[in-house]
Amino acid sequence: MIVSKDFILNLERKKSLEDVFQVVREIIDRVKRDGDKALLEITNEIDGVDLKYIRVPEEEFDKAYDVVEDPVIDALELAKENISNFHSITSVDRDIRLDFDHMILGKKYTPINSAGIYIPGGRASYPSTALMAGIPAKIAGVKRLVACTPPNKEGRVNALTLVACDIVEFDEVYAVGGAQAISALAYGTETIERVDKIAGPGNKYVTAAKLLVQNDVAIDMPAGPSEILVIADETANTEFIAYDVCAQLEHDPSSIAVVLCTTEKLAKEIETRVGDLANEQMSSNFYTCVADIDTAIAISNSFAPEHLTMVFEGAEDRIDEIENAGSVFIGNHSPVASGDYASGTNHILPTSGYAKIYSGLSVETFLKHITYQMIKPEGLKMIGHAIMKLAEAEGLPFHKKSVKVRLKEDPKGGDSGV
Repeated sequence: MIVSKDFILNLERKKSLEDVFQVVREIIDRVKRDGDKALLEITNEIDGVDLKYIRVPEEEFDKAYDVVEDPVIDALELAKENISNFHSITSVDRDIRLDFDHMILGKKYTPINSAGIYIPGGRASYPSTALMAGIPAKIAGVKRLVACTPPNKEGRVNALTLVACDIVEFDEVYAVGGAQAISALAYGTETIERVDKIAGPGNKYVTAAKLLVQNDVAIDMPAGPSEILVIADETANTEFIAYDVCAQLEHDPSSIAVVLCTTEKLAKEIETRVGDLANEQMSSNFYTCVADIDTAIAISNSFAPEHLTMVFEGAEDRIDEIENAGSVFIGNHSPVASGDYASGTNHILPTSGYAKIYSGLSVETFLKHITYQMIKPEGLKMIGHAIMKLAEAEGLPFHKKSVKVRLKEDPKGGDSGV
């Protein structure tokens, strides 16, 4: 339906997790208390699955290669190559050392020691997530990289997901999903050793669990249902747009699609095409709005979409005006699915307006930086008076004295800082 600008900007996207927090808290407490036993019991209670194993044994990977067809493996390898190239080239993992006359200042990057990747497997299996999260972690230098993913009804992990994990070279893979997986990664069990950071998308139970454990383990970002915002003029291929819209709406019943069109005629044409492709549930979360390009860009920056598609004349020249978006797709031949799978950019992106304050997953997700300084005696003389004045102003006498004692002359007449 064609709606107003205000309607778009007031869409409720941050779904309340209050209805699941209590359930998730109970799951976390059980896993912390009972470990592996809780993982087995909760998986059976929620999913009706009897796990064949918690940690996937080596022979399961061998069996997976027998099941997955070679062309699919080749596709994973191509995606891996592109993702690796893009993330290696764009990483900020570059140590900096500044040598001044009287001091040395620097910044060095170090990887997170261990990371746990959540690979969804509810409505569908997402082996591509293993690549999208695992490859940047490997490039960062994470020493221990593990994955948790829900088992199928037979209590095993999807074969394609196992192949993807093997291609990335995960150190450990566990057949555990949901809030119980996040709990195990955060606090550990007899089988699963805790990690320092958890990354990867999931359903509302997974998201709630990540939010509840984040005081004890780092997380990448809050994640919600997939979303797309399209800015289009008469140069756009409406059939392509319709398929992009439906591709995002098929992820989840709560996914949202918005198309901002320069004319009402264009909006109605896209609505018709989407209506022909989408079912009633998908169509209920699809909206169009008529706006000129300047207004559309302003709306998009306020909306901060997970995926932004720009299909209008001169779109490439206006990328600098985009302030808030997870990932941007420019032109008629840049489907969102390209970023989902194989262009090389990442598909783990902030949703629900979080693109205003979060970035998509990258090598930096798994890095931390350390600053350092080495001050020479002459350097301390240059800045010492300022340090002492500020320390005195803040009422911290030992801060001041720690500088003063270095600046005063020692009994032999030398500088005690030498």
